[in-house]
Amino acid sequence: MDGNNEILNFIYQNSEMGTETIKHLIDITENSTNNEFKDILYSQYNEYKKIFNKSEKMIKDRGHDPKDINKFQKITTYIMINMKTLTDKSPSHLSEMLIQGSIMGIIDVTKRINQYDDADKDVLDLANRLLEFEKDNQEEWKKFL
Repeated sequence: MDGNNEILNFIYQNSEMGTETIKHLIDITENSTNNEFKDILYSQYNEYKKIFNKSEKMIKDRGHDPKDINKFQKITTYIMINMKTLTDKSPSHLSEMLIQGSIMGIIDVTKRINQYDDADKDVLDLANRLLEFEKDNQEEWKKFL
């Protein structure tokens, strides 16, 4: 697998996890009265989805098939979210979880950008878009702490 495809698959999986996680949190907060919190969740879900779709298209345009996150990883994340929100579904607690996720994303994307610094410009542009998005996300959630 070439570097372009590896970083694109990373972006694909990262944004897939983002959409799955946010979709689950939207369900958890459905009865929440904090509309601003839910609006931000929907906004971030939509951006993750755009990045996901773009990475999928770029992978396919290069003649490859994207590699989905394995089912075990999805189930583990789902269970972990349910456990962490069992007793506390407050915007503050959820924001803390989302900030931690974004920080992990920032670290992972930065590593990939550095590892594949010779990747095609359009691939690195998408990686940097994801990086900036993760940075913005963690800043956006701080106001709910």
